[in-house]
Amino acid sequence: MFLDFNANKGFQYHWCGKFTPPSDEWIHLTRVLMDYELMVVTEETLHIADHENEYMVNKGEYLLMPPTPHQHGTRPGGCEFYWMHFDYDGGLQDHSCHSALPEHDMSHLLIPVQGTLSSPERIIILMKQLQDSDRRYKESTLNNALCCAVLAELCAQNRHTQSKDKQLHEQLYSDISDYISWHAQNNLRVSEIASYFGYNEKYLTTFFKKYSGITLKQYILQTKMELAKSSLSETNRPVSQIAFSLGFSDAHNFSNAFHKVTGLSPSEYRASYNKHNVFQK
Repeated sequence: MFLDFNANKGFQYHWCGKFTPPSDEWIHLTRVLMDYELMVVTEETLHIADHENEYMVNKGEYLLMPPTPHQHGTRPGGCEFYWMHFDYDGGLQDHSCHSALPEHDMSHLLIPVQGTLSSPERIIILMKQLQDSDRRYKESTLNNALCCAVLAELCAQNRHTQSKDKQLHEQLYSDISDYISWHAQNNLRVSEIASYFGYNEKYLTTFFKKYSGITLKQYILQTKMELAKSSLSETNRPVSQIAFSLGFSDAHNFSNAFHKVTGLSPSEYRASYNKHNVFQK
């Protein structure tokens, strides 16, 4: 879930600080949360909930909780965290939640309710500066600007992480595709590909299906069949020879696989392609 803040409508900073629990038995109090609260955990795990969801916020993670009629702790623990309370001019009715980040818009801060910080120290430095500014100057304009800076940094870190993850996923998908193309003549197995790239087989299968829309096994078969189509249409090699060159144990298994993908037998495909060429001439 994402919170969409229009930065042009402004924020009103209330207060911030660092919480250190009195004991490992401490549990967050139960209250009505009248404003927004940002919590950045620096030690252990914060167990907290609102009127709809329960959260486990680990070290290096944050939680941005909107106003709720029932904020409460769910389990005791010795966690430490920095906190900041603020209001938003737009009000609850003006910000909406998204299931995914939309296109970049400089006028909006789109922040997941919970996430992992790539640079938690940058957030903490800004919150310390905000706390010092509040004690030293008591200037609402400066405090509100620094509050916005904290949230803008949070938004920027999430965007950077999303962009970096996207690049890594694109690279991994490209590398897997290349590997399959280079080894299409072998009897490729998913376990072999997972081992080569150093990933768990289940993870790699899930990743590939989510990224491409088809399973690794389907992609391997499609790659082999594309090479088979090329050989059938451009050469006079026997079907059995093509089958062995693509890692099939015999022509029968190859023919079944080819028919499953194309709806034609290898011989029918070759004949159909040749007729197509005659017609074109």
